Amino acid sequence: MVNKKSIRFWGDREVRAVWDDKHSKWWFSATDIVRAINDEEDYAKAGNYWRWLKKKFCKDGIELVSITHEFKFQAPDGKQHAADALDADGVQTVTRHYPNNRAVAFLDWLTYKTH
Repeated sequence: MVNKKSIRFWGDREVRAVWDDKHSKWWFSATDIVRAINDEEDYAKAGNYWRWLKKKFCKDGIELVSITHEFKFQAPDGKQHAADALDADGVQTVTRHYPNNRAVAFLDWLTYKTH
């Protein structure tokens, strides 16, 4: 059961998160993470890049074991939309292997914000 929601901002990019009582941890929107790291305005482009990145990680033998599919986040239109989500370990895995040097700064920021 999810009962807390959070929107954090890295620069002017939002990163949506929801609290999972069952597992006692935050889950972060994978597309929002990509959007923030790449400073991408377009959600569709960020989503496409996330799907490409997942395939690349899989081919490289990098497993995102904490990824959940069809996790629901509230979109700007107020509706709940299914999205991939990552816990803190998954975010660390993504940022360690991210093909962009802004990923380290993002991880530092997120780690500070979640503690």
